[in-house]
Amino acid sequence: MNHFLNINSIKDLNKTVQDALALKANPYVYSSLGAQKTLVLLFFNASLRTRISTELAAKNLGMNVIVLNVNDAWQLEFEEGAVMNLQSSEHIKEAAQVISQYASIIGVRAFPTLSDKAKDQSEWILNAFASYATAPIVNMESAIAHPLQGLADAITILEQSKKKKPKVVLSWAPHPKALPHAVANSFVQTMQRLEVDLSITHPEGYDLDPLIVKHTPVSYHQSEALQNADFVYVKNWSSFNDYGKILDPKEDWMLTKTKIGDAKFMHCLPVRRNVVVEDAVLDSPQSLCIEQSNNRTFAAQIVLKQLLESL
Repeated sequence: MNHFLNINSIKDLNKTVQDALALKANPYVYSSLGAQKTLVLLFFNASLRTRISTELAAKNLGMNVIVLNVNDAWQLEFEEGAVMNLQSSEHIKEAAQVISQYASIIGVRAFPTLSDKAKDQSEWILNAFASYATAPIVNMESAIAHPLQGLADAITILEQSKKKKPKVVLSWAPHPKALPHAVANSFVQTMQRLEVDLSITHPEGYDLDPLIVKHTPVSYHQSEALQNADFVYVKNWSSFNDYGKILDPKEDWMLTKTKIGDAKFMHCLPVRRNVVVEDAVLDSPQSLCIEQSNNRTFAAQIVLKQLLESL
């Protein structure tokens, strides 16, 4: 693996999940693998779980870690052939190469604009680093993908499932802000590669990218879709077709104890209580949110391990 840009960067997903679970049982078994290696984490946007879990994962492997909030550095220019006579002070061509001198592996977190669809779909920031850096790149959430979260979700479901082929439902939920599609995209792509019965439910107008959804069943009726589910993953996303917009669904899509039944509840966090999901679900034993957050460490650790082994 040269880079970890999306979940398809992992060739054997099932083996990777099992290897991550083995790391979870013995986190320090490869503590010398990253000796004298440095992970540089670049954050264009806010982070809690991603920053801490990725740093912890690296340290479990014996790596040094440097964290940079990119907005505290020189403003970067990404356009090819740009005349840099305005706000940008440094071009990505130099910045990526310079950072590569300090880093064995580089992690990048950069959210979408949600206003320029073509630009977001091009993964302009992530791909610029992949193009110009000489160190491997780890996607810590980009415009359209969050593969570390998707991998952690896979670890959680395979760890928790009591069935060979559980029913897994991704449900849209309301939110006061327009949110990206990255988590939902990666969850769908990850589940499509596992032995699960996957479906998606959301209001009309909130269809995800058809290139992501492919042949996964989609329902506009939440209650029907959730029947007999084993795992319900709830996430908001803005409209893809009416790009970045918040539409007004005709029904109440907040997840409740009545709707979820006996299924396990999943969410990437942070979550808006009593907007996305009611307290009765989030505070119940059915909630796997904390387990998911814990598994973020071992998702990052197995990815870093694979990249270190390829250096």
